[in-house]
This record gives sequence, structure tokens and C-alpha cells, in this order.
Amino acid sequence: MYINASGYYVPEKRVPNDHFFALNGLTDKWIEQRTGIKTRSKAKEDENVTTMGLEAARRAIPHLPYDITEVDLIISATYSPYDTVATAAHVAQRTFGIKEAKAFQLSSACSSFMNALEAVEGYFAIGKATKALILSADKNSAYYNETDPQSGHLWGDAAAAFFISKERYADDEPEILDIVTMGLGPIGKGPEAVTLRPSNGGIMMPEGRDVFIQACTYMPRNVMLLLKRNGFTLDELSYFICHQANRRIMANIAKQMGLPEEKILHNIEDYGNTGSVSSALVYAEHASRFKRGDLVAITVFGGGYSAGACLIQFK
Repeated sequence: MYINASGYYVPEKRVPNDHFFALNGLTDKWIEQRTGIKTRSKAKEDENVTTMGLEAARRAIPHLPYDITEVDLIISATYSPYDTVATAAHVAQRTFGIKEAKAFQLSSACSSFMNALEAVEGYFAIGKATKALILSADKNSAYYNETDPQSGHLWGDAAAAFFISKERYADDEPEILDIVTMGLGPIGKGPEAVTLRPSNGGIMMPEGRDVFIQACTYMPRNVMLLLKRNGFTLDELSYFICHQANRRIMANIAKQMGLPEEKILHNIEDYGNTGSVSSALVYAEHASRFKRGDLVAITVFGGGYSAGACLIQFK
């Protein structure tokens, strides 16, 4: 599997930490110390995961080495859909005139992008697709409660689009070497740790401490699993990208693994927790900095629970 092109979209509006003091009593300093967040991105009223995903795709298309109509698989990866019937995948198919493609929506909390990547791998392996488009996006502001002191201050909005092919089209295209995903419903607080019940409180994280513990366990574990499985050492890893849930989680993982700061890529301080797109967004933002010889790991952890990781090599 090869990444042919990627693009991203982040709404212009930023909500500073000070915004929350009158709503839930949390100060700017308290929020930054405990989360690493300084501002978070917020979509406009008329923006949603579909419009943001389409814009991310438009920004990737100029770098695509084939016509977009050749795509034969489109997956929308999100837990905050604008429409559960007319999904972003179907709208993209119509917008870009992709007539001969399978299209569907996939959700596994903040692991949605990674599970979509593995779904593409499966379709490629059984010969039912050769070129795929993943639209990863979340509009958390459509569901969050800003007065909630547990998690109302965490969330941001964004989208990323990835074009992936079974065969390589250009020498500089990175290869997705390996992917692992897992459902973790039985561990810890499981399905009760993070919830999104649209008619009953929206997105909430009542078990933040348990999320912290499990994320700090499984995100590094899955990266080490892939490195070992593919014959690499940790020292050979060029960049580490994890789900942008909390800066303290990243610091904990870096300490566990002995990773230097310059190898850890992040954007949580500017955008907040952008949900299932967060790790894909970090990759897309930094795509131009990766060079031949780089080895990049992306690892995620989501509510439910769920987890996953992939290894990307620039040959």
C-alpha cells in the first residue's frame, strides 16, 4: 500500500482557553497544564464532516498521480457524522464523479482512521479495490457541551484526506508497511469511558483517568509490536505520531519509550483534540518534511475502547 497524496482542512476559528472560565470555571493555566491545549479549532455553523472532508480531498487532488475517477473505494471515517445515511463517502463519490466505487462510513471512535486504513488493506488484499480515498473528519463542536468541566474544553474540528493505492505510482511515495488494530471493549472502563449520545448529553468523557492509563499502555505497545514484526529497532524510528488527546499522554509515552522531543509530532496545542482525524491530520500537516529513509509510526487510541497503529516508510 502506498500513500499517493494527502490533504487537510482546519477551520480558521480558534477558541482560546479563557473562553471556558465563565462556562465551567476552568482557567487558561489549568487547561494548558493538564492537557497542553492553548486553543482549539471550531468549524462554522454551515461546516460539517462532509464539507470539511471534501475540502481536504480537494487540497490533495493536485498531487494525485492519476485521475480521481479511478478511485474504486471511498471510506468516510468519523464518529460525528453530519448525515448517517447520505455519508461523506457518498457525497464525495457524487461530487468528484467517481462512478465505479464502493462507498461507506466507518466508526470506531478515535481509531476510525486506522480502522479505515486496515479496511483498505483488506479490500486490496482480496482484489476488490486498487485505489482508495479515506475521508477522515470530526466536528466535535456539533456534539460537545462546553459547560462540562470534565471534557467540554478538549475538542476541536478538522479533516484530512488520504489517497492510497495498491501499486506505487511515483518513486517518492511512502509505503504503508504494516497495520494493526484491535477492539478493547473488555479492558478498564471500556464502553463507558467515552460516550457520544446525541440526545443525551453529547460527547462526554466521564472516565478520563482510565482513558489516560489505557492510552499510555496501548499506543506505545502497538508501535513496538510493529517495529519488532518488521525488523526495526526503536532507534530507527524517525517520527512518532499519536492520537492528539492530551499532551501529558504524549509526554508519558515519550518517557516510556525514551523518544527525544524532536521525533514527536503534535498539534494539540493549536487545534485541541480533533478526534479520529487527529493523527492523520498531524501526518498530512507534516507530509512535506518527510524524506527518503524516514520511518514514521502513527498510533491511536479511541473510546470503546479501541486501538491501532501503522508503520510508514519513505524508501
